[in-house]
Amino acid sequence: MRSRRVRRLAGAAVAAAAVAGVVRAGRALRSTRGRRNLDVARLGARVGGTYATTAARKAFASAERRIELDHERELRTAEAVAERLGNMKGALMKLGQMASYVDEALPAPLREALAQLQAHAPPMSADLAAATIERELGAPPEQLFVEWDPAPLAAASIGQVHRAVIVDRGSGEERAVAVKVQYPGVADAISADLRNADLLGTILRQAFTGLDPTEMVAEIRERITEEVDYRLEARNQQRFADHYRGHPFVRVPSVLPHLSTARVLTTELATGASWAEALTWDQHERDLIGESLFRFVFRSLYGLHAFNGDPHPGNYLFHGDGRITFLDFGLVKHFTDLEMSTFVAMVRAAAYDHDVPGFRRVLEDAGMLRRGAPVPDDELGGYFSQFYEAVRHDAEVTWSGGYASSIVRHTFDRTSPIAQYATVPRAFVFIQRINLGLYALLGELRATGNYRRIAEELWPFTQAPPSTPLGESEQAWLATVRARG
Repeated sequence: MRSRRVRRLAGAAVAAAAVAGVVRAGRALRSTRGRRNLDVARLGARVGGTYATTAARKAFASAERRIELDHERELRTAEAVAERLGNMKGALMKLGQMASYVDEALPAPLREALAQLQAHAPPMSADLAAATIERELGAPPEQLFVEWDPAPLAAASIGQVHRAVIVDRGSGEERAVAVKVQYPGVADAISADLRNADLLGTILRQAFTGLDPTEMVAEIRERITEEVDYRLEARNQQRFADHYRGHPFVRVPSVLPHLSTARVLTTELATGASWAEALTWDQHERDLIGESLFRFVFRSLYGLHAFNGDPHPGNYLFHGDGRITFLDFGLVKHFTDLEMSTFVAMVRAAAYDHDVPGFRRVLEDAGMLRRGAPVPDDELGGYFSQFYEAVRHDAEVTWSGGYASSIVRHTFDRTSPIAQYATVPRAFVFIQRINLGLYALLGELRATGNYRRIAEELWPFTQAPPSTPLGESEQAWLATVRARG
């Protein structure tokens, strides 16, 4: 057992070293701006390395020494927060996070390092967290809460979450809550980082020669800027919580507005199994998780015209029988009626009607394909059809781990004559990320089911009857929602 643990810790250290190696390779970029922005990657490598080495030292340390090592990793001042974590939520790290769990073509050590950087940010000290609470809410946590745990439940790259207990205003009973506290100075650091986000466009142009990344970078910049305002996140989360109230397998914790500000967000406390634990469950349970994730994504898109633009398994808690709690609504993308009409027209032409000329017209009208591109319709249909492969036919499918990765590689294949005429307009930046993130998770689950029939329940132009037990329970919930008006 200990040897396996040591190997894992060594792998983490190797992963951090791999990131550092990528950074060294990147020094070939000669522009001043390029060298300046490499600091973002160097910062990530340092934090990842710190986590890996601390974890290795803790493996053989006493309990007292482990506490000391954790304290050594705490960020005790606002300056330390800004320096160590400020850039980790910039556009480059967003791209890295996506790559870490979507693109299996990346070397395994690099994918592991990128994922680790997102999951193991060093926490700020208890005193610094308490000072932020007092500044934002007007009193120290010991006065605001019946109980306050100074040790964070989780630490991410923008803020960390603490457990607390309040007296409910309505019932007068004690109630456990989750309090997300933003690192001081992070908003300014991210803003400064995003002013240099054009480097992301440079990287994308080099990787995918047919891609015009201007709108993509602008969209990423705007969405990430919104993420640091917890007031927006509170509104987003409560909108989802209200929409899914009483749902049989989807739960979103409600927000407590009187204990929330631009830098502090307090919600109901949710507990459950992690993604890593859920992956150890039997295949039937994993199939139910896959179906629930699929239904939540597309029920939200078609029903709310919105979804979380940062689909990450660390934001989900699992309870068995397909029941999932969804957390973190800081990066929600809201779609206009026109954008939704385009998405619906695309899936109808490609997956339902199998109308390739019609699909081409939608792509051209949406700006995804250069109008009049010298590419035959049949080649075009084959090029884009992979996005809809799992729902094109009435048949049971098993999602594979390489499906999302193959779409990325195929769609932006520099050797393809179609790639030079295709791009990603602003409206499609996060819809593609949402799709690819979902496909990657379904692949990890090895989820099996007839996703065409599930999709027909959700598509607004079909709205078919339930095809699974989860579908039946969801239809019953929808009936009560309609009855309430």
